[in-house]
Amino acid sequence: MLEAIIFDLNGVFLESEYLSDRIEKDFGVDSQDVITALKDIMPKVRKPNAQNSFELWEPYLKKWGVQLDEQGFFDYWFSGEHLVQDLLNYAIELREQGIKTFILSNNFIERTTYYRKHFAEIFQEIDEAYFSWETGFVKPDEQAYQKILQDHNLNPERCAYFDDSDKNVKIANSLKIKAFRYEGLKQTKQTIQELQE
Repeated sequence: MLEAIIFDLNGVFLESEYLSDRIEKDFGVDSQDVITALKDIMPKVRKPNAQNSFELWEPYLKKWGVQLDEQGFFDYWFSGEHLVQDLLNYAIELREQGIKTFILSNNFIERTTYYRKHFAEIFQEIDEAYFSWETGFVKPDEQAYQKILQDHNLNPERCAYFDDSDKNVKIANSLKIKAFRYEGLKQTKQTIQELQE
């Protein structure tokens, strides 16, 4: 019997077109240049007490000729994301069956603040969300997973985990959590049903 299911957030509960593709389409910036910026900036802002992330984005935006201020840039970025309502409904069903549900996400303060305001229903319908900028543990750090297990006194062998990153799935499996690459709601339901049998 499963005690808890841990989900990644982006690419799972929230879906969007890649930011790099959107900026290329809307502003004519090569998507590879945006990916390079993301690889530079994201590791710096996912931890506690990080620098304001727009300060890191601003030199890139100026170089690209993208005239967006801080509010405009983050609104542009985050408003391109949408909730997967069917997955949230399923998470509600799981909780009604007595299974705890958690979110484990590598994320930064500005994005999390937006999510808590604009996707409040997610946080109302799960047991708890763990964000790297709050915990200090960035996946695939084992401590990111262990914190959830310890906080809620969970047996890892009675927990399932779904993420769209193979690296994160591999680490969770090494901790004896039953971890799987997220392949959509249908596959997730089937996997959880099999685990329950």
